[in-house]
Amino acid sequence: MKIAVTYEAGIVFQHFGHTANFKIYEVENGQVVASRVVDTCGSGHGALAGFLQQLGVDTLICGGIGGGARIALGEAGIAVYGGVHGDCDEVVSDFLADQLNYDPCARCTHHDHDHEHSCGSHGCGSHSCH
Repeated sequence: MKIAVTYEAGIVFQHFGHTANFKIYEVENGQVVASRVVDTCGSGHGALAGFLQQLGVDTLICGGIGGGARIALGEAGIAVYGGVHGDCDEVVSDFLADQLNYDPCARCTHHDHDHEHSCGSHGCGSHSCH
């Protein structure tokens, strides 16, 4: 199993489409056997699903994420655990212990790309499923 976590300074980055780095965890028998930080090389929104698929990732842990990205990741066979906050290593440990606090409906729907914003500042991941 390979788990990717949106990564910024050790913390789960809160805007999937603007992720500059992922921390990739290789897991065998329920234990992390290796991890590394990879640069997305400027890949954004639509290209990130393919980027993760090329790395062999099958699970993504992230903060806010848009509906289009969820669809692209699903088509790539990558399970998404959104609405996650905290230290990357700790959330992976929680995931492996089946104790990850995530929001299966987490969405980032405020995508006005004419200005900079912090996804966590406008409630991404706090919306209910409809």
